[in-house]
Amino acid sequence: MLVRKILADKAGTEVFSVSPDDTVTTAARILSANRIGTVVVLNEGKLNGILSERDIVRDLGKSGAACLDKKVSELMTADITTCTQADNSDAVLQLMTDGRFRHLPVLEDGALVGLISIGDVVKAQLSELAMEKDALEGMIRGH
Repeated sequence: MLVRKILADKAGTEVFSVSPDDTVTTAARILSANRIGTVVVLNEGKLNGILSERDIVRDLGKSGAACLDKKVSELMTADITTCTQADNSDAVLQLMTDGRFRHLPVLEDGALVGLISIGDVVKAQLSELAMEKDALEGMIRGH
């Protein structure tokens, strides 16, 4: 299954973002209010980084509550792995597993077009397996 199909089938397609100069508190409020695990960091409309709840918790463990006053740019991951809509779900699942991250920005011609989670990919693959199972059962039964 292609990433394009995963994005098309997603219930929530809004990608939440912050700027590198926003505080971690601002990012945490967006994460909490929207019940999401990651925000993308945009600088003048361009993808600049990604900040996850894990990034915040790791720094909270080191810095305590002071981490909430830091700028997003201090905690974000700037070396971002991305994919395109033409990538295969198996390939992106492998990327996420190998990189030990749960969210992957989707770019087309350098522009952010979406964000997929490992849950989105697993859900899509389970759906595909269920359809294949049903088709095989139908063939066996002669339908």
